[in-house]
Amino acid sequence: MSNPDDPIPRTVVPADVGEADRIAFGLTFRQLGIIGGVGLTGFGLYRTAGHLLPPVAWIAAGVIGFAAAIVVALGRRDGLPLDVWLRHGFVMSRSPRTLAPGAARATSVAVVAGRPEVPAPLRSPVTTVTPAGVLTSEGSAKVLIACGTTNIHLRTGSEQGALVDAFGRFLHSLTGPAQIVVAAQRHDLTGYAQAVVDHAPRLPHPALQAAAADHAGFLLDLDARRDPLRRQVLAVVTGEHAADTAVRALSGLGVEAAALDGPAVTSALATAVDPFSPPVSGPRAVPGTPITLRSTS
Repeated sequence: MSNPDDPIPRTVVPADVGEADRIAFGLTFRQLGIIGGVGLTGFGLYRTAGHLLPPVAWIAAGVIGFAAAIVVALGRRDGLPLDVWLRHGFVMSRSPRTLAPGAARATSVAVVAGRPEVPAPLRSPVTTVTPAGVLTSEGSAKVLIACGTTNIHLRTGSEQGALVDAFGRFLHSLTGPAQIVVAAQRHDLTGYAQAVVDHAPRLPHPALQAAAADHAGFLLDLDARRDPLRRQVLAVVTGEHAADTAVRALSGLGVEAAALDGPAVTSALATAVDPFSPPVSGPRAVPGTPITLRSTS
């Protein structure tokens, strides 16, 4: 049990740590660009065609345009700036409604309200995966690290402070964008039950063999009646040579960490694409690798 007199370290993290810098008048560069761009465009139109409309019409149009620019520059929707939200909506409206893996074919046609709709290829942001586990996404190399967990609440104040310092050193060691992904996935227990059944005949006593058979039955019953989950923690770091540094820094936290190779990365990506299906056991072939064997299971 921790000592109540042991001070617990507390770190204050600003809520706007990811907020853009304010350039002038409390506005960011993006907001100033939107408002200033609309103002300059309106002024240019007035200088060019001011004689075509009466001043009252130009004032009314300027007020409406300036108000719309302020709403777009300062507004937010679904956690996004309004101009970004509108841009995504425009791109989505111009994109096909049906996305499917592979290339679009004229024979794969879905008829919607009497109008044929050809599926479009589903593009992944990951373009390449090397056998060593380095994937290319958005033009930069990234490495996936499988991490364990540690319990900080059961530590004393000094131990918690050491863990916080070690995690700070891990963050400061990053030389590019990073992401920590925590996901809960369906966990298939049939493989564990089959391993117990296969090992049971080698046990030295019949009672142990019976206990192993009962345990295998318990695992199968648990898998059938419940929905067992497993927690997966992945750290994605930028840079081909950043994996060793990140693994050492995470090991300083008492967390088991290991960089994933190419087949493990491919399996993790496949699970992320279809998280509701049970993961396929074993590694997957790296894209571009010829498959010479076929599983019969």
